[in-house]
Amino acid sequence: MPKLPVLMYHSVTTSSNESVGLTIDVKKFEDHLQYLKSKNYRALHFKDLEQIKSAKEFPEKSVIITFDDVYVNQLELAVPLLEKYGFKASFYIPFKYVGKTNTWDEGKKPIMSVAQLKSLNPEVIELGLHSFSHGNYKDMPLDKIRTDFEQSKTFIKNNDLNVSSVLAYPYGKYPKKGDAKNSFLECLDENNITYGLRIGNRVNKFPFKNNYEVQRIDIKGEDSLSKFKLKLRYGKLKLF
Repeated sequence: MPKLPVLMYHSVTTSSNESVGLTIDVKKFEDHLQYLKSKNYRALHFKDLEQIKSAKEFPEKSVIITFDDVYVNQLELAVPLLEKYGFKASFYIPFKYVGKTNTWDEGKKPIMSVAQLKSLNPEVIELGLHSFSHGNYKDMPLDKIRTDFEQSKTFIKNNDLNVSSVLAYPYGKYPKKGDAKNSFLECLDENNITYGLRIGNRVNKFPFKNNYEVQRIDIKGEDSLSKFKLKLRYGKLKLF
């Protein structure tokens, strides 16, 4: 089965001093793209996977690049580099905060507006869901999860946004056991979610074992290029 690493990024900065945790220096991000380009990687959107009928048809050296939270800094710093190196990426929207800031974690980073989201070239950026309220699905009652989905769908419709049915779980969390998990997965199916993205820090094999448990590799701002290369190939290793 072919391998498919799904890389997870968040905020982008021009300051090397701020490149830590969920924030990455734009120069490091460019190093990543340069490396991917030099090794002939091809970036996919999740919608591209729907056209692949078998493992034999899967493009060699494929990768999916994802960004959570649609910060304005992604538009200003990441998108030009994606266009420069000819890579696609997927951006996941917490709809309640569009045009505001990341107050779910008491931050002050600007979130893209509807106009900015619409300005993104769909051939480069595939938009997806990151919940409405950026809540932790693991701790949310099922009725509130359903309400969250309805609020997301209403926002998308009212603002005429082109959003794929791919959901990146906020904090990578979701119910993982028993009836709670079964009910959650049923809820995803009822809302026509095609893929659900956790963290997991492992390289996927395609076709996915479970479309609602797609694993992403958490790229940290402090990671060296050497560590990025290892994560791309192996996911998270204990030696990290």
